[in-house]
Amino acid sequence: MDQAQKDDGGLVGRPSTVVPGRFGQELKVEQVRWSHKQGTGNPSRPIFVLMHGWGSNEEDMADLMRYVAPYNDYASLRAPMVVPGSERGMFGPGYTWFHDMRPEQEDLDRDGYAAARAVDAWVSANIPEDRPVVAMGFSQGAMLAVHLLRVNPERYRASICLSGFLAPGLVPGTAPADERLAGLNKPVFLGFGSDDTTVPKYEFRALAAWLDEHVWLHTTEYDHLEHAVDMREMNDLRQWLGEIDVTSGLM
Repeated sequence: MDQAQKDDGGLVGRPSTVVPGRFGQELKVEQVRWSHKQGTGNPSRPIFVLMHGWGSNEEDMADLMRYVAPYNDYASLRAPMVVPGSERGMFGPGYTWFHDMRPEQEDLDRDGYAAARAVDAWVSANIPEDRPVVAMGFSQGAMLAVHLLRVNPERYRASICLSGFLAPGLVPGTAPADERLAGLNKPVFLGFGSDDTTVPKYEFRALAAWLDEHVWLHTTEYDHLEHAVDMREMNDLRQWLGEIDVTSGLM
């Protein structure tokens, strides 16, 4: 263990061979796409904080809001790191929250905690403290939508996890609020596809089992769906949001 790791209590890990840097290094959110009026178009309703997956950007998740909650405000965040080589792609650079597409074990603990802290810090600095926040993400972003509850559960009204996964909690201090979370009954929507080959099915099962012990869980597996979302999932999600009084119910 080098001096940087000692100084950070073990929260910064080994160097990555995929995205430059170390697993768990400090991150900062700097690019955001806001909804109408900089997220103040409908201040009486909860605001959504959106987090995309590997190689995508803030436009991707923002596009889903027309199907999920068209009358709620949102802030769609761009992950802080660039996926190596994506700058040369047809659609420009893609971004990542983690130093690999899907880190494992201690690497995931460290990267998940660092990214969740970055998102939570952005929320604290940019959204009024008295406004409810719904965390929503896909893949990497879905992992973060859950991990925000493991870092600062009191701040988030609900979480939406679309094709996500769970940090194992092997590194002390990377999921500091797990015990508090279990007593708060936070509503969480978990959706995943039966044909997803990016995140193994056993990881979805493990995530669902963990959530069932810590939150008020609604979960659905979608037949013939790969690592993606479809209108079945969007329709279910829209109905669920109405049931927990996050959306107005109007369409």
